[in-house]
Amino acid sequence: MNRDNRRTRTVLALLLLTSFLLITVDFRGGGVSDRVRGLVGSVFGPLERAAGAVVRPVSGLVDDVGNLSSRKAKIAALEKENAALRQQLRTTGDVRSRAAQLDRLLRISGLGQYRIVLGQVVAVGPAQGFASTVTIDAGSRDGLTADMTVLNGDGLVGRVKSVTATTATVLLLTDPTSTVGVRLEGTRELGFVSGRGQRPMQLEVPDAQAKITKGQRLVTLGSVNNRPYVRGVPVGVISSVLLEPGSPSRIATVLPYVDVSHLDVLGVVVEPPRTDPRDSVLPPRPAASPTPSAPTAAPRPSGAPSAGSSAGSSAGPSASPRP
Repeated sequence: MNRDNRRTRTVLALLLLTSFLLITVDFRGGGVSDRVRGLVGSVFGPLERAAGAVVRPVSGLVDDVGNLSSRKAKIAALEKENAALRQQLRTTGDVRSRAAQLDRLLRISGLGQYRIVLGQVVAVGPAQGFASTVTIDAGSRDGLTADMTVLNGDGLVGRVKSVTATTATVLLLTDPTSTVGVRLEGTRELGFVSGRGQRPMQLEVPDAQAKITKGQRLVTLGSVNNRPYVRGVPVGVISSVLLEPGSPSRIATVLPYVDVSHLDVLGVVVEPPRTDPRDSVLPPRPAASPTPSAPTAAPRPSGAPSAGSSAGSSAGPSASPRP
């Protein structure tokens, strides 16, 4: 410690002596002054450069530390702005999705002449690994009671199981305890569709001779006094027909129109239609692509036997949107 102090004092004394020497030489002037200055520069120049090399990084570090808080503030402001923009985009997407759902729901209620009360899903009730119930934010104060039909823009969702003043619990049509009376599109064939949880729904037609095929569509038959189901609500499409020899009924699997794992805006039917809408609420069938025309045979030389050819096109049946 003492040795460092002595060394420091020696260096300071040497620097002071050099300063006095330069001042004296400046007063005298002449070539001696230039030579002395050159000598001093050659001795102390490297020291000055070394000191500068040390001081510059330290000075830059001090500046960086001074700007660090300002940079952190800017970064935090940008992150907050980005989060707000992302939230705005999500909100815009949600609004558009709900608007589209509402449009489809109003269309289906208009076609079927169902008077509905709107509700949004606010909770999902798990049961045996799948969602068998959902809760909506409409209840008895909105005119809802148990055993009312619930639908969305795609078709039948289920029925109201219970209500409070501000909420209603909806039992989904896929629940194992759910059974819906249905009618096959364009026919008088009647049947019952039962929920089976995560497995495909099952259709049972009591008439063992009934002709049912894959792709046939189903609508609700309707219940006595329209409780719990009103008539004409789309239920689903037959996805496969099961062959069970000796069975007193026909069995098929059904793919429901409604995806019960993605429910948001629902409608509860508070007033049934005055007349049976029959199949008018079913979605339009997509038009079938026209069959390509057969190529016409090329002309043959005179006298050669000709092969008849025909060209034509056909298009599958298509259903126009119903008024």
